[in-house]
Amino acid sequence: MHIASRTVRRLLPLALLLPFAAGAAPVRYTLDPAHTYPSFEADHMGMSTWRGKLDHSEGWVELDRAAGSGSVEVSVALDSIDFGQEPLNAWARGKDFFNVAQYPRAVYRGQLAGFVDGAPTRVEGTLSLHGVTRPMTLRIDHFKCMPHPIYKRDWCGADALGSFDRSAFGLDAGKSYGFDMQVALRIQVEAVRDK
Repeated sequence: MHIASRTVRRLLPLALLLPFAAGAAPVRYTLDPAHTYPSFEADHMGMSTWRGKLDHSEGWVELDRAAGSGSVEVSVALDSIDFGQEPLNAWARGKDFFNVAQYPRAVYRGQLAGFVDGAPTRVEGTLSLHGVTRPMTLRIDHFKCMPHPIYKRDWCGADALGSFDRSAFGLDAGKSYGFDMQVALRIQVEAVRDK
């Protein structure tokens, strides 16, 4: 009886902790806009590859490395497009392409997947652009977390890439001239754990 009593006393604290362990929520991180720059590569009539980036984005990541799950949302201001040529930027913002007055943002939402040793290897989600939403999977080539040297909180970074057919979003300018409609999208992202 004495041994059984001692065993119960030892196991009781563990039993009390189980509901809290089972209900543990993913950790939320906020994207650092100073270190998150989606970029792209697009064909120019088979002659060359145009490259550019989008300078203003925001979003969040929820991550549970132990459970191998998480989600992400990145919202990009399309008026921040930068080809390195202001006339081309102005055209892309206008009614003949992005039409930012009507469709100011592109949004990617997805679920982190394919975890290996606590790190996701892909994101399975959707891209919403120009009033259209289509499935899109991103491959994660690099993922790392460490303590932030200034904020002293967990800090994660990743490089993700994928591609999409821009004509599927109603962005088919140049198609009749032979432009390839496939666009390569890369997202370099850093995020700091919320307080």
